[in-house]
Amino acid sequence: MGTESASGAEYAPGASTGWRRWRVRLARRILPRSLLGRMLLIGFIPLLATQAISLELFYGNYLQIVSRRLSNDMATTISMTLDMLERYPSDTDRKWILEDVGRRAGLVMTLREGESLQRRGSNHVLGPIDEDLARDLQASVRWPTFVDWKKAHRRVVILVQTPIGVLQVVALRKRLDVAPVWLFVAWASGSALLLFLIAALFMRNQVRAIRRLARAAELFGLGRDTVPIVPEGAQEIRKASVAFNRMRDRINRFVEQRTTVLAGVSHDLRTPLTRLRLSLAMFPRSGMVQAEDLQPDIADMIGDIVEMEHMIEGYLSFARGEGAETPSVIRVEDLFEESVAALRRVGARARIGFVNPPDLSITGRSNALRRVLNNVVENARHHATRIELSAERGRKQVFVYIDDDGCGVEEARRESVFRAFESGKEGGTGLGLAIARDIIHAHGGHIGLEAGPLGGARVRIELPA
Repeated sequence: MGTESASGAEYAPGASTGWRRWRVRLARRILPRSLLGRMLLIGFIPLLATQAISLELFYGNYLQIVSRRLSNDMATTISMTLDMLERYPSDTDRKWILEDVGRRAGLVMTLREGESLQRRGSNHVLGPIDEDLARDLQASVRWPTFVDWKKAHRRVVILVQTPIGVLQVVALRKRLDVAPVWLFVAWASGSALLLFLIAALFMRNQVRAIRRLARAAELFGLGRDTVPIVPEGAQEIRKASVAFNRMRDRINRFVEQRTTVLAGVSHDLRTPLTRLRLSLAMFPRSGMVQAEDLQPDIADMIGDIVEMEHMIEGYLSFARGEGAETPSVIRVEDLFEESVAALRRVGARARIGFVNPPDLSITGRSNALRRVLNNVVENARHHATRIELSAERGRKQVFVYIDDDGCGVEEARRESVFRAFESGKEGGTGLGLAIARDIIHAHGGHIGLEAGPLGGARVRIELPA
């Protein structure tokens, strides 16, 4: 027994957690995902509840009371008429009673002697109204009755079985039916709809300001800098817009200052290297035995200087980035053709695979994307003999693939090769793939390594369409 209770205690929290998660998932599926939809739902549900409560209070209390009173008045009039007909059985008295009661009560009464009632009850059509009338007739009249709501247009025919025949009472339906019910429902629904549309208009303007702010932030993050956004909407949204504009200006100033400083660093570093190259070039190469002995050393020093310049250029490119370039529309096939032509000039086997669709294009900084493609294919050229470039369009993005037939990259190293200086262990500066990743991330995309169809590695680049 103790074991069962313990297991039950352990099971209860899990069941409660599962039920809670199921409710959360159900609510997420039912509720709208957009801010505008949720704001409209927040405004619409209380409005609908208020109108429903008002309708229930009016229809459920006032209208039902009025309906019962009208039905009771009709049943009482018919009951008194039957009592008088029974008390005064002569034909003259009966005729006078029917005419007088009909004139005073606004009814048409006819006594059909010798007939019998074929149906009883009511052909139910209106709900509580005819139910109230049938119930009151049953309580007030001791003979069988039938209420016909369909025989005459806008009239109600009440038939009562008496010992001498059938008493027919014709009354206008408005004597029993509370006509303004549909009018009240239409007014309640129309006013709710009108208020909902007005609220939706105001909420849409607020959400539009948030969408513009989000769009401006997305474009700024992708490097597609736009003009400062105009603050609009609620006070909190205006403050967020002003804060975004200030942040944008600070980032732009920082990038401009960094670019200026790096340009100065590049100049300061290249100047002494250029002087060294000139000094080594002017060093006497003949006339002295010692000079001839120094020729190999001079060549090595010139090679070191070239390598230093290449390294400095790589470091500066990595630090500087390509943020100052203006984005434009670029055909993917044009990028491929330039890269393939450059590879073929150095003797590499390269070709363009599929480009689907053929006129596939992307929006970005052309020089930066060329640098990405050149860095990737140059890295592949050092490890493979055949390179293939292909691209295709996804739902909201463009996929670019660079495949090779090299030895590939182990799965454990597919992320680390994009780190700075990681690939430099096998020659080079180790910044090519790091620069490529930074540029792709700046475009709002992703770059990664995976197994390729040619047996080597595949570089998979994903960019926004």
